[in-house]
Amino acid sequence: MGSPAAFDYIVSHGTAGTRLGRVEAFDAERGLGVVIADSGASLGFHSTAIADGSRKIAVDRSVSFSVAAGLGGRYEASSIRPV
Repeated sequence: MGSPAAFDYIVSHGTAGTRLGRVEAFDAERGLGVVIADSGASLGFHSTAIADGSRKIAVDRSVSFSVAAGLGGRYEASSIRPV
């Protein structure tokens, strides 16, 4: 998960702070999803990154999130909160 645009996004914005975006995809069975940042960057996430502990979130839901280094050197959305 994570696109070349996500890398450019991290380079230009860093990992500190909260971003806004929306959930583009979420597979509840696998616990994997994708957030599209307002900048257009695509960042993957695992259900454990959903801050309220529910482990589920609706597709097309507007969210705030942070960016964190993930496995394999990829950046991921973390601390995902519905807005």
